[in-house]
Amino acid sequence: MGLLTVLKKLKQKEKEMRILMLGLDNAGKTTILKRINGEPISAISPTLGFNIKTLERDGFKLNIWDVGGQKSLRSYWRNYFESTDGLIWVVDSADKRRIEDCKDELYKLLQEERLQGASLLIFANKQDLPGALSSAEIAEVLHLSNIKTHNWKILKCSAITAENLITGVDWILRDIAARIFWQD
Repeated sequence: MGLLTVLKKLKQKEKEMRILMLGLDNAGKTTILKRINGEPISAISPTLGFNIKTLERDGFKLNIWDVGGQKSLRSYWRNYFESTDGLIWVVDSADKRRIEDCKDELYKLLQEERLQGASLLIFANKQDLPGALSSAEIAEVLHLSNIKTHNWKILKCSAITAENLITGVDWILRDIAARIFWQD
């Protein structure tokens, strides 16, 4: 029995997933996480380290790591890559001046060996703001059609209205489950 088989069996028993939520600062990562967890979003401050929330959904335990996105913190992201099953990349759809930085940071992550094969959900956040780029426009700017190393999906969303947040969580859960858990 190979190591991968043993690890899969352990994960099957636990039905636990590790999801890393990243993006540039002010993209809305913490607000999304609080909204998904049913917490108030009235007082959100920049994340200077990380937040972890554990959600129970469809018989799975999702450990979601929300890591600060300030430029000074991005070099520390790699400390969180180990055992990551899924990556949620949050884009501020209304911040057109930093969309290229957003693309550059995403592609750096996609090169990381420890993230290879991880499911990738892109939340095109802040769709409730006037002038926000659509998810199709963001997909084009980020060249998502070129990504062949990860199963990916982009969804327009709003952390404020909660639009598509649960749909996104459900997609990443199903994608990870299909890859690493045996069906009963």
